[in-house]
This record gives sequence, structure tokens and C-alpha cells, in this order.
Amino acid sequence: MKVAFLMDSLDSIAPLNDTTSHLMYECNQRGHSVFFLEPHDVYIRRNEVVARMRNITAPRDLSMKRYWRSLISHVKKEGRIFESITEIDVLFLRKNPPLVYQTLETLAPLNDRVFMINSTMGQIRGNSKLYCLNFPGIIPETHVSRDPARLEKIINEFGGTILIKPLRRYGGEGIIKVTIQDRENLNSLINYYVKAYEPYPQREPIMVQEYLEMVQREGDVRILLLNGEILGAMKRKPREGEFRTNTLAGARAFKHEITPREEEICEAIKDRLVKDGLFLVGIDIIGDKLVGVNCVSPGGIPQINELDKVRLEKKVIDFVERQVL
Repeated sequence: MKVAFLMDSLDSIAPLNDTTSHLMYECNQRGHSVFFLEPHDVYIRRNEVVARMRNITAPRDLSMKRYWRSLISHVKKEGRIFESITEIDVLFLRKNPPLVYQTLETLAPLNDRVFMINSTMGQIRGNSKLYCLNFPGIIPETHVSRDPARLEKIINEFGGTILIKPLRRYGGEGIIKVTIQDRENLNSLINYYVKAYEPYPQREPIMVQEYLEMVQREGDVRILLLNGEILGAMKRKPREGEFRTNTLAGARAFKHEITPREEEICEAIKDRLVKDGLFLVGIDIIGDKLVGVNCVSPGGIPQINELDKVRLEKKVIDFVERQVL
């Protein structure tokens, strides 16, 4: 197969702990031709969507570090440029947030001609934290507004601690925990986040969500889903003095056994995910609530591999091969 990865610069990746690098390595080990491109490499020529895709296929059985050095050297040499996207069998869309919407919109007409994981329109729909509102019965109480007065009224009704979340950031960036006891700072933060100095139509809507106290004691659970089925899971606990469970925010990962409630949540969302072309997804659960759906370069494979002594990337590439072949 010809497998392309649209992603961030190879220099920006820490390959030992990155899910994308493990997927690329597995493709290479199986003898597939592996190509690399970034969002700015996609363009249109004579009404056809094409791209500068560098062939970065490397010798098999290298260590991950040597393999990654080989890929970087391929890219720096420029090498062969492959342009016809429709000749690619699989396109992994693994660019970290924020999304480059123009690139996704340019690729969208090819969704039926090239197997994409995850689909362009699925990523556009699922990128926002608002995607969780498709499952209102299993998420914490949630409000979204750009009106400071309305947000303050909502927070007063909560009567305690709440979370404020920007809609389009990732890795825990910008999420803050606030309490109504700190009234002066709370008002200031709300006005800052919504850009209250702007005319109303140009303000930024923000999410205000119920704070689940158990997260600081027990952390959350990251579950990876492949084609709607559970691929693997890990528990994540925040570091001392922190409430965010993202590994980018310093959280630690622990082995985890899926509970019946977590199975119910996965079952409740699987059909919608597959319908939207979201085949490889990471979901986050606190207690009995779904708190996040991650469809843009979801991570966790290297960490779960280490905890459970597995190779989840093998199952992902097995699935991709079945879809294509």
C-alpha cells in the first residue's frame, strides 16, 4: 500500500512517545510505502487536488530513534516528490490542533476516493468541544455563551466550582477552574475569555461546565476507540497542585481496566463516530461522564503499549489494510 501522513514537521515530534510515529513505523515494518506531507503541501492543479508528498520509506527493523533520524534526513534531502493524492491508498490526517480548515476543505472531495483516517468532515465536526453535545445524557452540565452577564448568571446558579474552556484548544490549554468566591477575578476572566471589548458578534463563545470534584482524587480515563470498538485505555492522574489530566500538563498514566459504565458510554457514542468517519478517536471519561472526544491526532498508543505490554498500532494498521484491500 501507499500510506501518506499529513502531520506536523518531523522535527517537532518526540517519536518515542508519539502515536503518529508508531503508526508510521508499523506501516514501514510491513513493507508499505510511506509518504509525508504538511498542510501547506496540498494544492490544486488543473482542477485536481495534488500534494508534495515526500517518500520517506526507510529500511526495516531500525530502532525508533534511528528510524526517525532516517525520516528527517529523507525530508531534508527533498527526495522524490509524489503529487497524485488519488494514487495513495490511505491518508492519515494527523496534524495537531488547531485544524487548518482550508487544507481539510481542499481534501474533502477526495473522501470517497482515498481512505482517510479520520475523514475531513468528521474532523471539522468533531474538532470543537461542542461535539460532546451530540451525547447530552452522558456529559456534565454544559453551557456555552459569549455574553458575560449570562455566563455570570450561569456560574451563580452552579454555586461553587466550575470549569471554563475555550472551544478550540487542546491538551488542556486554556482550561481553568474557578469559584464564585473569587468574584473579582472571575468577572475579569470571563471578560478576557469572551473578548468583551469586541462588538457582540465578534466575541469568542466559551464553555462553562460542571466541575467533577473526583478528578483530583481519581483522575480521568482515556479510551482509544477504533471503528467504534475499544482499542485500549489508561487512567491519567493530575500532578500535585493541578486539576488537568492531560499528559501535556504533566499528568501520569496508569494501567486501567474498562468498567461496565465506560463500556456503556463507548456503546452510546460508537455509531455516531463511525457515521462521521471518526475511526480512530480518544475519549475522556471522569466517573460516569464523557468529558471529551478527541478526533484530531488522538494520542495514547505508546503509553498504553507500555502499561499493557501490547502493540496497539498493529491493530490500527490491520484495520486500515482491511478497509483498503
